[in-house]
Amino acid sequence: MRALLRGLRPRLMAAFLLLTLLGAVAAAGASYATARNLLLEDAQDSFMNPLVNDVRTYAQRLTVPPAQTDLDDFASYLRNSAVVVYQGMHSRGLDASSVPQEMREAVKTSTKVIWQRRTDAAGPIVYVGIPLLRADGSPTGVEVWAWSSLGAPQRAIDSFAKAAWVGVSLVLPLALGLALFTARGVLRPVRRLGDAARALGSGRLDTRVDERGNDELADLARTFNLSASQLESSQAAARRFVADVSHELRTPLTAMNAVTAVLDEDAASLPADTAVAARLVSTETRKLTRLVNDLMEISRFDEGRNLLELDEWDIGTAVRDSLAARGWTSSVDASLPDGVMGRVDRRRLDVIVANLVGNALKHGGSPVRVVLRPGVIEVTDNGPGIPADALPHIFDRFYKADTARSRSEGSGLGLAIAWENARLHGGTIEAANAPSGGAVFTLRLPW
Repeated sequence: MRALLRGLRPRLMAAFLLLTLLGAVAAAGASYATARNLLLEDAQDSFMNPLVNDVRTYAQRLTVPPAQTDLDDFASYLRNSAVVVYQGMHSRGLDASSVPQEMREAVKTSTKVIWQRRTDAAGPIVYVGIPLLRADGSPTGVEVWAWSSLGAPQRAIDSFAKAAWVGVSLVLPLALGLALFTARGVLRPVRRLGDAARALGSGRLDTRVDERGNDELADLARTFNLSASQLESSQAAARRFVADVSHELRTPLTAMNAVTAVLDEDAASLPADTAVAARLVSTETRKLTRLVNDLMEISRFDEGRNLLELDEWDIGTAVRDSLAARGWTSSVDASLPDGVMGRVDRRRLDVIVANLVGNALKHGGSPVRVVLRPGVIEVTDNGPGIPADALPHIFDRFYKADTARSRSEGSGLGLAIAWENARLHGGTIEAANAPSGGAVFTLRLPW
């Protein structure tokens, strides 16, 4: 039961149903009690009031102390619906022994009509005891006793109770429908906020939710939109900063690359220490240039300025050209059949292949294998594989699974750029570990 009530919807529905059921039961119970009292009182008054009037009318001509004939005449006047008692004598007909003893004792000293409803017999009965009084208000000792069955009103009460409980049972389906409707109305904005939060977490910072009404949920929606807007502004500012810095660095780096190219050519003629320094400057300049280029490429993705130039290509030929351009033909075991055609941006496909194969050569183990199938390019290495905790983040920007490689030649953006290019084509890249060891990167494109 606890597991079923974990969600907000089941708890709302359970609370609504419980409140509705309690309200229906309370209303039915109150109606039953009111109807019961009214019916019983009406039946009781219909029996008692005429009897009391007849007793008071006849009492004016009754001789006290009465004889047996007086008691019989009194009972006859009351249409034999009562028994008249005086000091051990009683009228013929009804037997007063069924009257509760405590009532008989109470009437002896009472100056008022006494009545009592009892349910300990076969059915509900009302007993009435009427003491006759002298002119001074003192008891004469003459008592009139009568009783009447309340079976008919009790049956009406039972029928009403059954109808009330049937009504309560009919309320439950209606309450369930209202609970579903209410829960849906309450949870709809919560679901919208949840979907928006997930979209925001996935990087869609332009996500907003409708601000409907003036309640707490509307206030929460306004707070969410304000936070999303501030986050979008902050990220936009960060992207502009990265783009501006990268652009500003590109010009001096161009000049530095030209200088380091000259240093590389003349390194053999330089003193040993100077040659080492020159080669170090050249290496770090190339790394910095690659980082700046990657940053500018990422900035273009973020700004939506990267557009596809699609054309029909033989994918096997395109991948072979990518490997050959980097001198990897002898380092990679390639299965690239001809005739697998695809509509792709040739330059961006080259970037994807270069990053995936370069990553395998750099961080995996030989042999690296590239396999082409319709719609799929698979790159496999024979290294230690990707740590399980790194797999979900392998395409994150600047993420490096091995912290020892934090000063490696890579910028930490290569796989992120490959993933963005695949996404731009409407495809995906998946990273996994092969059962026999090594990492497997699978590029899927809608060719």
